[in-house]
Amino acid sequence: MNRLFIVFMTVSFFCCLMLPAFPQHETYPIPGTGEQRDWPPVSELPVISELPDPLVMFDGTPVTSAAEWREKRRPELISLFKHYMYGYSPPAPENFMYTVDHTDNTKFGGKATLKLVTLRFGPPGTPEVSMMIVLPNHREGPVPVFFGLNFPGNHTTADFPEIPLTQAWVNNSWTGATDNRAHDDQRGMREWRWPYEMVIDRGYAVATIYAGEISPDYDGGFTEGIHRGYFKEGQTRPGSHEWGVVAAWGWGLKRGVDYIVEDPDLDNDGIIVIGHSRLGKAAMVAGAFDERIDIIIPSQAGSGGTSPNRFNVGETVERINTVFPHWFNDTFKEFNTQVERLPFDQHSLIVLAAPRPVLLTNATDDEWADPGGQFNMLVAATPVYELLGVEGIETVIMPPQNHLVSSRLGYFIRPGRHDMTEVEWEAWMDFCDRHLGR
Repeated sequence: MNRLFIVFMTVSFFCCLMLPAFPQHETYPIPGTGEQRDWPPVSELPVISELPDPLVMFDGTPVTSAAEWREKRRPELISLFKHYMYGYSPPAPENFMYTVDHTDNTKFGGKATLKLVTLRFGPPGTPEVSMMIVLPNHREGPVPVFFGLNFPGNHTTADFPEIPLTQAWVNNSWTGATDNRAHDDQRGMREWRWPYEMVIDRGYAVATIYAGEISPDYDGGFTEGIHRGYFKEGQTRPGSHEWGVVAAWGWGLKRGVDYIVEDPDLDNDGIIVIGHSRLGKAAMVAGAFDERIDIIIPSQAGSGGTSPNRFNVGETVERINTVFPHWFNDTFKEFNTQVERLPFDQHSLIVLAAPRPVLLTNATDDEWADPGGQFNMLVAATPVYELLGVEGIETVIMPPQNHLVSSRLGYFIRPGRHDMTEVEWEAWMDFCDRHLGR
């Protein structure tokens, strides 16, 4: 019996060696397809020295039709970006609610109405978010809306006493405060970035949310923003493939869109998402993933947004992950010294918006955001737009200063530094006038 037992165990051992191994990687969803993929660890990704072709599937299969793009490649790219860079976000909440807390139709000499709205959503513990809308009074029907996040709080975008002071954390370096809190003396201190009167005079509305109410912009602030409503008990930061702060800001923008599509004063076919710098990254992510957004305008979004990870002239992947470790998921940090293993580059984020219009705006002195690299991303994105039967960018030569390239993939660069000014706003409105047929 003992000999038979030994023979049996020996044969069983070698038979087990011959069996196929169980999958070593977790599986992750491909949005909208019902499929799951076991994306490999970063160390097993192939080295791709040139820009990855957005019209080639992960397994090397070419994409040759609009149907293949929509049904296969676009969902695959979304999953890749979430898995390796931005992190997986929760689905849209089923309990979204809002209240219009205040309206005043006397702003700017009676030309505009101010609306103050509170958004509520998510599991218990998810904080409320305050939204501010300024819209023209002289209008016929719903108007298109520029919608973006702001840096130091809604109260800093206009000197209106009705705007509530945010209770969320505020970066002292943006306001001059010493306690990371909002104060009355900050009202209107960033109004040059939000020229409401100029915009409503052109027939557009403007909506904004303070980014810090969605997620505070510091490492360790995850339990203060919307993450906390979705964390498991005892969790204080996202897992390696879960949403970082940029993805959370993008997800928060989509909750703002949930409100916009319900507001009869705002045009559902004229939702324009904007954002400057790090908030431009969030605008690009939101616009890439949410097709309700009609036009996407990231301004000087730079690394992690609209400039290339490979061949970078300004901020590198390693630098941005070191200084801002909370912006992206932890997996993205594994690319710090091996960006050539990324299965995408930022032109592949831009093409997720196709065939919708995208405008990138920059400034000559802002080399950190790599204005030339951003232009090249638009050129590299053009084949996808053309596959879908529309134009991409109309030139392969970077335009001169203050010249708006207003093709469906558009570009604008002004003289000056990293900022959001009336010059940008004028270019944004000219671009939107064309693409909204105004």
